Amino acid sequence: MTKAARAYLVHALTATGAVFAMLAMLAAVERNWALMFLWLVIAFIVDGIDGPLARRYDVKQNAPIIDGVLLDLVIDYLTYVFIPAYALFKSGLLPGWTGWMVIIVITFTSALYFADTRMKTRDNSFSGFPACWNMVAIVIFALKPGFAVTLVIVVLLAIAMLLPLKFVHPMRTLRWRSVTRPMAFAWTFFAGWAAWVNFHPESWAHWGLIITSAYLIFAGIAQQLVPPRRLRRG
Repeated sequence: MTKAARAYLVHALTATGAVFAMLAMLAAVERNWALMFLWLVIAFIVDGIDGPLARRYDVKQNAPIIDGVLLDLVIDYLTYVFIPAYALFKSGLLPGWTGWMVIIVITFTSALYFADTRMKTRDNSFSGFPACWNMVAIVIFALKPGFAVTLVIVVLLAIAMLLPLKFVHPMRTLRWRSVTRPMAFAWTFFAGWAAWVNFHPESWAHWGLIITSAYLIFAGIAQQLVPPRRLRRG
């Protein structure tokens, strides 16, 4: 197989995320939240795989006709922002004006964030909360903290998108990656399991979601507070 063929197959893999987004949306319309999140978890896995493959097969050089970054952003907005916001609105977890406020805040601020040229830091982390509302929504569906707490969480994270706070990229942030990657893999497993058991309130996956989510949210901020050690020259 030629280099170009491999590179275009990576683009094709990325494009499957749009299919999973449609399947998730169809499940959401039917209010089958567990199935919706299962499709979103699959899309999340694809999103985690296609980046390393794109760099390995140098898609910019070998498959330049398709803009992989643009393709990824379009799909990410659907799976990370649009569908989770719809689910939070239609699920009844945020009744009345709170639901309207949340879908407006999430979709508006996330659209601006996705177009922000300062999104990535020098160490390939994210500057500001990276609009991972799919991750936030699945934790809310699993834990059901109540509409007041949910509203506070959404507002704080929306504000965090505008602040110079660091959030780690599970695959690309080098510092603490030996911990971050397993945490990201564990979060994906717990999220999938929670959806698989239809967010049963006694599922042990909920504790896993709490622990891994806390790490993924605060690890980057902790890195800002604790600068890396510099090796002394002997």
